[in-house]
Amino acid sequence: MDTKEQVLEVIKKEATPLNAGKIVELTGLPRKQVDKAMEQLKKEEAIISPKRCYWQAK
Repeated sequence: MDTKEQVLEVIKKEATPLNAGKIVELTGLPRKQVDKAMEQLKKEEAIISPKRCYWQAK
């Protein structure tokens, strides 16, 4: 499973929107990798932001 898939899986599992720091905590991945994966997911419109700096699966 690549980083992008791991990040999306964690976002889908959680019932509430998550910020990048919480995703790092839950996945154990480096912040830089999480930020890069989230950028890709945003471009693909797989995640949306219901409020500033928090993300959830579309």
